[in-house]
Amino acid sequence: MDLSKYYGAAVRQHRLLVRLSQEELAERAGLDRTYVSGIERGRRNPSLRNLQNISEALGVDLDVMFATARQIALSQPGKN
Repeated sequence: MDLSKYYGAAVRQHRLLVRLSQEELAERAGLDRTYVSGIERGRRNPSLRNLQNISEALGVDLDVMFATARQIALSQPGKN
């Protein structure tokens, strides 16, 4: 299972849960808003450091982010 395809959806899901805009998340994570947008759309392949920055900015452990990505992948039959 390629979780990189679903990590962006996990970021978006958690960002919406904590009611942050992409701009607010980017600021908290020390990233550009367009970079966060690219991650959420699956257009960017973030480094481990940026994955950690995003999860910390969301107040979520990185392993939870990966678990969310896995859940999203499993909920889409035939696409994982």
